[in-house]
Amino acid sequence: MRELSASAITQAVRELCVSANRVLPRDLEDLVRERAERETGETAQAILCDLCRNLDAAREMEIPICQDTGMAVVFAEVGQDLHIQGDFEAAVNEGVRQGYVQGLLRCSVVGDPLRRGNTGDNTPAVLHTRLVPGDKLTLTVAPKGFGSENMSRLKMMTPAATQEDLIAFVKETVALAGANPCPPVVLGVGIGGDFELCAALAKKALCREVSQRHPDPYYAQLEEKMLRAANETGVGPQGFGGDTTCLAVNIETYPTHIAGLPVAVNVGCHVTRHETVVL
Repeated sequence: MRELSASAITQAVRELCVSANRVLPRDLEDLVRERAERETGETAQAILCDLCRNLDAAREMEIPICQDTGMAVVFAEVGQDLHIQGDFEAAVNEGVRQGYVQGLLRCSVVGDPLRRGNTGDNTPAVLHTRLVPGDKLTLTVAPKGFGSENMSRLKMMTPAATQEDLIAFVKETVALAGANPCPPVVLGVGIGGDFELCAALAKKALCREVSQRHPDPYYAQLEEKMLRAANETGVGPQGFGGDTTCLAVNIETYPTHIAGLPVAVNVGCHVTRHETVVL
């Protein structure tokens, strides 16, 4: 049985919160720069170039890419042969607290959904934990801003729904969102499971590298079809029109009930941040 201290988890989460807010995943940054070169609209291209300059400035000045440094979403894969010395959830939240306060990141979490009141340190995090084989701990921190989160949708479709119905739902979601999620967007699409798992799948999909297509060719093709449909909306960068409304669509699936077909779309902005470490 391998031992891992809670303090090591806190340190890792603290560092991930800061670095994820300052630097985009390399493949997503490359995609933004590529679209800036390929964009045909003058205004749209100018906006994409501004976004690229913003990425450069954040890296050089060691400041957040976006003023909304998000609610900290943490995915944890815990090896079943690993023993954590201390309170795991408390260690994660302490890492978020240190990362946001010491890293001078904006704290946006309120302690009660109706009575509000800022917690002052961006805790608690949204923590998704899964037991896996082995003795390692894999932590992914994905700061999620709510300009994009608020545009996300879930629909309980019937088994009679076709591929075209799913594509239409994704396209409608992007059109309804308009400029609100700071496009170009990245879309995480969850298909299957039940009501709550479907939404979690969509969030998990946003943590997959945009350079990686679904391993099943059937769903890889569906990702491409959804991407084309999203870009057909013409919303464009920051909502000013253009070719580039959506950068990528990532799908995650799970078996479901014979009577249902849940579909969730988690909208991510062009700053769809996530970083992973293995302890």
